[in-house]
Amino acid sequence: MFGVRGRVHYSWVVFGVAFITLLGAAGFRSAPGILIDPLNDEFGWSRATVGTSISINLLLFGFIGPFAAALQGKYGLRKVTIVALLVISVGALLTTTMSSPWHMHLLWGLVVGTGSGCMASVFASTVASRWFVGRRGLVTGALTAASASGQLIFLPILSRLAERHGWRWVGITIALCALSVIPLVTLFLRNQPSDMGLKPFGAGDDYVAPAPIERPVAAAMGAFTSARTSGVFWVLFGSFLVCGLSTNGLIQTHFLSAAHDHDMTASVAAGYLALIGVFDVAGTIASGWLTDRYDPAKLLVVYYLFRGVSLLALESVLDTRGVGLLTFMIFYGLDWVATVPPTVALCVDRFGVSRGPLVYGWVFAGHQVGAALAAWGAGELRDRTGSYRLAFVIAGVSCVVAAVGVRGLRRGRQFDQVATSTTNAPSMS
Repeated sequence: MFGVRGRVHYSWVVFGVAFITLLGAAGFRSAPGILIDPLNDEFGWSRATVGTSISINLLLFGFIGPFAAALQGKYGLRKVTIVALLVISVGALLTTTMSSPWHMHLLWGLVVGTGSGCMASVFASTVASRWFVGRRGLVTGALTAASASGQLIFLPILSRLAERHGWRWVGITIALCALSVIPLVTLFLRNQPSDMGLKPFGAGDDYVAPAPIERPVAAAMGAFTSARTSGVFWVLFGSFLVCGLSTNGLIQTHFLSAAHDHDMTASVAAGYLALIGVFDVAGTIASGWLTDRYDPAKLLVVYYLFRGVSLLALESVLDTRGVGLLTFMIFYGLDWVATVPPTVALCVDRFGVSRGPLVYGWVFAGHQVGAALAAWGAGELRDRTGSYRLAFVIAGVSCVVAAVGVRGLRRGRQFDQVATSTTNAPSMS
């Protein structure tokens, strides 16, 4: 943690700023599940209608990621992050005036989705890969935990605001939280270690910094063009699609509504989700620590299997509540986004430090495709069947399939070294 002369390495200052930024901006990821029932009560909008706006948001949250990573490479982390926070704030504030579904599609879907895409886990990946060589997995895990847990920890606060003062206060609170971290970003976030005359934390004397990105869009598309011939990329894309389907899209979006079906108040259900957030911090940081020491592919197999089993049992524990539901929240919370550090590690391992964050941006887009499918699909299944049971089963089985799929992955040579001049797909082994 210390640099020359015993001083704290500035990489850890950047880590701290990034952690607080992701935590402060996390409220926008909490709101969708809170809004479903209030919007249904006030405007008569169905769960599928609200889910459509959430799906647009989730898709943009994912597909802007690769381009955001490239923009961060050209214009710097600080500028891109400040603009993103401002866009989120404006979009969240304007949602308080909406009265038609297309307003929500435009504001929550398009505007907030665009801003949030620059604050996706690609931001965490960029900070970790640019500022750290040592402890990279741990840093990735901690930053991911800040974003994911912040979403869930905000839930009780926003749910109570919605119950007592109306759903519009959710948008106001999100806007204020996003704005509040801009001064911190402006003062302390730096774009790369060379700005401070430093090397990344843990870098050796032979470290060579990645070349700056001059053409962001071309760089993002080039990373996809190079990676798409790789079986590794498509396995990671598919498994992360399942990750998004079984977390953000299903549980984060629909758990409050599912709990309401079982006569649970929104504030109590939000408290359970916040519990997931608390245990997610421990689980994701532990996952980062494990990723620095063990084969990340093997970790993914364990994570997806555990998540699948949890989801298959969810409908039953909602019926019984008590210890069963509490156990689910603890167990599921430890595994909430534990998949991120090993997935990032495999991207950097196989595609290089320079291209790895861009490739991870495309893999993360798969995560959001899955989340969007679940946000809309679970709502549609609930509208048609009167229950979320089938949605939980589909998600659980998908996790088991993902666990089988990632078994063939393992640490390998960097893609930059073996496949930049060929169109042949590299072996998954």
